[in-house]
Amino acid sequence: MGDQSFVSQKTRARVRGAITPIALGAGRVGLTPNALTVIGFLISVVAAATAAAQLWIPAAALVILGGSFDMLDGGLARAQNRVTRFGAFLDSTLDRWGEGAVYIGIVAGASAAGFVAGAVLAAAAAVCSFQVSYTRAKAESLKLHGEVGIAPRAERLVLLTIGLVAAGLDGGVAAGARGQLWLALGLGIIAVTASITAIQRTWHVHTQLRNEEQRAQ
Repeated sequence: MGDQSFVSQKTRARVRGAITPIALGAGRVGLTPNALTVIGFLISVVAAATAAAQLWIPAAALVILGGSFDMLDGGLARAQNRVTRFGAFLDSTLDRWGEGAVYIGIVAGASAAGFVAGAVLAAAAAVCSFQVSYTRAKAESLKLHGEVGIAPRAERLVLLTIGLVAAGLDGGVAAGARGQLWLALGLGIIAVTASITAIQRTWHVHTQLRNEEQRAQ
């Protein structure tokens, strides 16, 4: 099973090429890859607070900005040949922390607006998203490949951003507002596609282990 995400490897390569000059510019002003990782995490925390205040469009902008820093840290590390094990650990850890914080902010904002279904869907999206990360981490701990599936983190951030923007443009998520539908739809798609991704990764690991057993016979 190869990479089956919504975004092709060719597109990913083009994006990495486009951000490399920006990453190098950040390096020239003294920022390290780990510093960019921390900045991206802090932006995610601000995005969470913004979502909790029901400022859906600004929250969406901050989600994308924080995600951009997540690309920059890796780009700078590769460009400067400063890829380290701790940097990879820090990046993965703060990615999960920041993503969780954003969903907590959405839960808070939806709950304050009386949109209970939105709060439940945000919690579901968070749990399913964490399963995607866990299956990959567990696969790698077993020295197996685990990065497959239709909805890794970048794709989930895009889906979340679209849902937040649509909700903000269509009246928010107060009682009777049509924005409820858009936010619910975005969160629901994330929960479903993340679940599918976790299942794909589980099957991918199963296939690798089965192949290893067959070769050993």
